[in-house]
Amino acid sequence: AKTLSGDLLIRDWTQDNKTWFSAVQVEKRMMFIILTLIVAVAAFNLVSTLVMTVTDKRADIAILRTLGASPSSIMGVFVVQGALSGVIGTLAGLALGLLVAYNIDVIVPFIEHLLHTTFLPPDIYLISRMPSDPQRSDIVPIAIISLVLSFLATLYPSWRASRVNPAEALRYE
Repeated sequence: AKTLSGDLLIRDWTQDNKTWFSAVQVEKRMMFIILTLIVAVAAFNLVSTLVMTVTDKRADIAILRTLGASPSSIMGVFVVQGALSGVIGTLAGLALGLLVAYNIDVIVPFIEHLLHTTFLPPDIYLISRMPSDPQRSDIVPIAIISLVLSFLATLYPSWRASRVNPAEALRYE
């Protein structure tokens, strides 16, 4: 705060509401952590799906190996499958999330009307509508983390697929 002549004091409104702004920053960090955990759960789901696919396709992998496919090419097939799932999931999530965020002022009243309730009663809350302001600085890191985790999630199942022993896999077929 700057002091002018006499008793005048100049303060920025962000200084007056410093507690409020620090609370908002904490909330943003917590939302980032929560969204990252949600993405991590989705990545584990991708791992389990790919592991089940590898288990299901052991005979097919063995046939490809006996026909001359290298372990790295087998691994590449499953990396591409998992990465494609991750990219499609991330893009679909971004599109759906942005669609909801930009249309929240239409969606919330519709749901309130449908359920015969008010989510933010004006006599209780200081705000009467659901605010939404998607920021690129909030969206891009989560999307990048989602893509990175989905790629990392493909590595273990792909590695397992590349290690399938053709003789052992075809023994019981």
